[in-house]
Amino acid sequence: MLNEKMPRRTLLRSGLVALATIPVLGIPARARAAAVDVGDAQAKGLHFVLDAKTVDVKTSPTYKAGQTCANCAQYKGAATDATAPCGIFGGKTVPGAGWCMVWAKKA
Repeated sequence: MLNEKMPRRTLLRSGLVALATIPVLGIPARARAAAVDVGDAQAKGLHFVLDAKTVDVKTSPTYKAGQTCANCAQYKGAATDATAPCGIFGGKTVPGAGWCMVWAKKA
């Protein structure tokens, strides 16, 4: 069975089918990932907000102006992406404008 030759048409057809599935399989993870719920226990514990402009500096004294999810090392997207997966929240998406107390400068 291993010595059988595969007809060229079968090989080409298989290749075309494989190429056609690439766009389906290549959907970015952030398009499939769920968004972080600000009400969940982890988000609350990390003082996560959807917009860094709303951070309460009394309860989040580590916050500094200009810190956002988009410029955090845990943000798994480009700084210009509106949302992207976050390493802290198990790959769930966060808005680029968001913030949490685990923020670390992106290198």
